[in-house]
Amino acid sequence: MSLIELETNSRRFLTDGGLETTMTFENGFDLPHFASFTLLDSPEGRDALTTYFDRYIDIAEKSAAGFVLDTLTWRANKSWGLEMGMSDEQIIATNEACVAFARTIRDRRASASLPILINGIIGPASDGYVVGDAITVAQAQAVHGLQIQTLGRAKADLISALTITTAAEGAGIAKAAQEIDLPVVISFTVETDGQLPSGESLALAIELVDGATDAYPLYYMINCAHPDHFRDAVAMGESWTSRIGGLRANASRMSHAELDNAEELDAGDPSELGQLHSELLTLLPNVRVLGGCCGTDHRHVDAISNASTDRAA
Repeated sequence: MSLIELETNSRRFLTDGGLETTMTFENGFDLPHFASFTLLDSPEGRDALTTYFDRYIDIAEKSAAGFVLDTLTWRANKSWGLEMGMSDEQIIATNEACVAFARTIRDRRASASLPILINGIIGPASDGYVVGDAITVAQAQAVHGLQIQTLGRAKADLISALTITTAAEGAGIAKAAQEIDLPVVISFTVETDGQLPSGESLALAIELVDGATDAYPLYYMINCAHPDHFRDAVAMGESWTSRIGGLRANASRMSHAELDNAEELDAGDPSELGQLHSELLTLLPNVRVLGGCCGTDHRHVDAISNASTDRAA
C-alpha cells in the first residue's frame, strides 16, 4: 500500500539528508571514495547510522509523512566496485547487506501510520559532479545491471539513481530496472546554470529518458544542487515539470567544483532552505518526496517538512 501511496501522491514522504557529508564532517568517519557501505564493517559505524536514520524517521513520524529509507549503495555499483578492488561476488554481497541493514531499521520503526519504503540507491558510474567519459545507454545498462538485479532480488521496494549527470546514463539505469519490473526514480544533478553537467537541460534529459523507456520511471528528482540553481528552470511551467516528484537539494550555494575542493562543510541556513522549498512546491505540485543532499542534516529536513506542511494547510 505504501508504494501505491508514493505512486499516487496520496501521502508525502520524507527521506534523509547528506549522509556521506554528515558521516565525514560531523561524525569523523573516513569513507573511501565516499562509500558509506563501509560503515557497516564496524559497530561504531552501524550505531552512527542507526542514530542518523532514527532522527529523520522521527521527523517523518511527527509530520504524519511516510519515509523513504535509502540503502548505503551509492558507490556499490560495478564501476566503483572495481575501483575499490571488489569482485562481482563482493558487490552482490555488499548490496544484499545494505538492504538487510535497512530492513532492520524498517522492522523496528515502521507502522500503519508510518510506512517506510526501502529504496535501493544507484550512483553514477563515474563522478557525480563531472561527466568524464560519457557512457551510452547500452553501456549504462550493462554497468548498472548487476547492482540493480541484486537490489531487486533483495526485495528493495524501489530504486533511485542519484546525481546522474547525463540522460544516457539515466536511460540505461531505467531500462535495466524495467527489465525486471523494479520501480525506478531517476534523479539528475545540475550546475549553477540549471543544466546537467553534460550540458543537457532538465527538460531534454527527462524527454530523452521517457522516450527511451516509454516513460517507465515513477518520477524524476533533482538532487545535489541548491534551489537557486534550478528554480528558474522549473519556473517555466512546461509539461515536463509534472514529471518531477522529488527534491533533495544542497544547503550550499557553492558550485560542484567548489564543493569538491571544500575542506569545511557549508551547511547553509536550514530555515532559509525550508522557505525556498515552499516556493518550489508551488512550482512543482507533483513532488511527493522531500529530503536533502550535501551539507544538509536533520535540521534542514525538519525545516523543509515544516514548509511543506504549512503549504498543504
